[in-house]
Amino acid sequence: MSEKSFSIALVGNPNSGKTSLFNVLTGLNQKVGNFPGVTVDKKIGYTQLDSHVQVKVIDLPGTYSIYPRSTDEWVTFDVLLNPRNPEHPDLIVCLADASNIKRNLLFCSQIIDLKTPVVIVLTMMDIAQQKGIHIDPLALERELGVPVVPVNPRKERGIAALKKTISQTIAGQYQPPVTDFIPIRELAPGIADQVRKYVELKGDYPALLVAAHYEQLRFLNGGQRLAIMNILAEQAFNRARIQGEEIMQRYQRISQIMQRAVVINDPHRKSLITEKIDHVLLHRFWGYVILLAVLFLLFQSIFWLAQYPMGLIEQAFTGISTWLGEVLPEGWFSDMLINGIVAGLSGIAVFVPQIMILFGLITILEDTGYMARVSFLSDRLMRQVGLNGKSVMPLISGLACAVPAIMATRSIENYKERLITILVTPLMSCSARLPVYIVLISLVIPDRYLFGFLSLQGLVMMGLYLLGFFAALIVAWVMKHLIRLKEKSYFILELPVYRAPRWKNVGITMVQKARIFVTDAGKVIMVISMILWVLASYGPHQQMMQLRTHYAELIQQHPLQKDALYTQYQAEKLEHSYAGILGHIIEPVIKPLGFDWKMGIALITSFAAREVFVGTMATLYSVQGGKDADRDTLRQKLQQARHADGSKVYTLPVGLSLMIFYVFAMQCMSTLAVVKRETKSWKFPLIQVTYMTGLAYIASFITYHIF
Repeated sequence: MSEKSFSIALVGNPNSGKTSLFNVLTGLNQKVGNFPGVTVDKKIGYTQLDSHVQVKVIDLPGTYSIYPRSTDEWVTFDVLLNPRNPEHPDLIVCLADASNIKRNLLFCSQIIDLKTPVVIVLTMMDIAQQKGIHIDPLALERELGVPVVPVNPRKERGIAALKKTISQTIAGQYQPPVTDFIPIRELAPGIADQVRKYVELKGDYPALLVAAHYEQLRFLNGGQRLAIMNILAEQAFNRARIQGEEIMQRYQRISQIMQRAVVINDPHRKSLITEKIDHVLLHRFWGYVILLAVLFLLFQSIFWLAQYPMGLIEQAFTGISTWLGEVLPEGWFSDMLINGIVAGLSGIAVFVPQIMILFGLITILEDTGYMARVSFLSDRLMRQVGLNGKSVMPLISGLACAVPAIMATRSIENYKERLITILVTPLMSCSARLPVYIVLISLVIPDRYLFGFLSLQGLVMMGLYLLGFFAALIVAWVMKHLIRLKEKSYFILELPVYRAPRWKNVGITMVQKARIFVTDAGKVIMVISMILWVLASYGPHQQMMQLRTHYAELIQQHPLQKDALYTQYQAEKLEHSYAGILGHIIEPVIKPLGFDWKMGIALITSFAAREVFVGTMATLYSVQGGKDADRDTLRQKLQQARHADGSKVYTLPVGLSLMIFYVFAMQCMSTLAVVKRETKSWKFPLIQVTYMTGLAYIASFITYHIF
């Protein structure tokens, strides 16, 4: 078997441990992308079975049945059935939650009937034992006709046995069962044979599935669709009736299998610890109090934990800038290196600790099972504003990035609820806003503790995040009345058991998110920093020549004031540069919000990515600074910033106004692009830009004038 020539698909019900197994198998050797033609995340990694064989592992979206309803379930359906799909697997690893074995075996039985080699992986065996459920894997293997391997991905138990079984299946030791799990042909006599004449398929069950969904299948051509349509018309094919009969027959066979392979000791078992905890965490009153407390600790921790690494990074870049200023001769190259490249890099690196801490804490909440409870708690509130509990996960994902969060709305079947969720998700404060918040909070909010332990800065940070969330709810309520669509929706959620967080998984996530921030956001920040350095360092030739000549004469006349005059020259040079000219053009529009022209430039560059605000300010103030400016950190430069009359630039009203603007403003081209792609229209991105910019301007105006 040549390297990387074999591919494995991981499938299973939601919360069956699929992602945990994927992470254990692939470690850091994985990548995230989109399936061809759809914006649903796919995760692909590679695992080494032995010293000679490396296989590709594809983590498919979780689904309860082979019959697809939402877009992510259609992805799983297409990958498994379409032989021409580039991700079509050679082997399927189907995970079954042992604590809900009967329901999970339904999906496994459907996967077995696809006639692709299958390995069944039993997870949650410890939870099953707590429930009094004891499974004999060997007996289950005999009954199903495919290999069954118990695995605990969280503790990395059974992984070696699973890899060995996969290797044996690749070598042909295990073959798909010859007979179907249930008599497929009897469900729809003649259908399977006739469909297989027109479509290349491995078995009768795939043929039945193609017949049931032929209108939506992208891998069928017009001729195949027409042929299948005629076959179904001749046979009076009733999809709903056949699907119902199939499910009943499968459950009958599963019940027989469970009698031989599963023992349930105590059907009236005592409540599990999970259920006892849920009595508190899902309480009608205390559940919401605890949720607010969790959020409070989350944002307090961002300041508590990140304070020291941030300081070290700032000191390191200050030292680098100072050293370069001393060893390099004066000139355009050293200016570009110190005030363009190093200033831009410092604007990226200094926020890595907060990004890592935020994602680490969110991963802990997800890993423990608490994040699913947040969806459950929020469902009642969501329904009041025209959404449901399924909207909560995209909104929570929006705390990381609006782009994948908007993609995640594809699991919402109700079109109106999905559309409203898409339109309000960018109001959630994403990680790109975090650097902006941190800089501004540290500038205008005192580093003080209330009652000796409550960080005032942490409270303000939490307030900004909650403001975005409640704004999203209010806008959703308005859109609920504006969008005239009536469609019933249901919210069914399986709550996972509580688990201790997997610290290795938390660490991997923190490293990945830091790398994504540094590489993806960093590239944008660096490019814009370089463009800004050019715009801020050069201007109309005649004006620059006059300015240079004027200050050269002043320095000649007053040599003792050389440093002060040089600083003044840099400030005036920046104002007369191309960046300064652009800033002064837009200044009248933003002046009522308390912003100066430098902030105006930062607002414009932020449309590429919100975090560019920090890099923009770093570049502008580095270019403006005097000879000793490279010894100051960005926060020190902003604290020292003064207007022409000597007054501070970053006062409390200005800082709050700027923070409020960033809470509401739609400043992300990537988000607009994905909204257009998801809604298949430019109308909704334009609606987003209009209402969010208007909301940001009005809220910022009110905030500035109140304070």
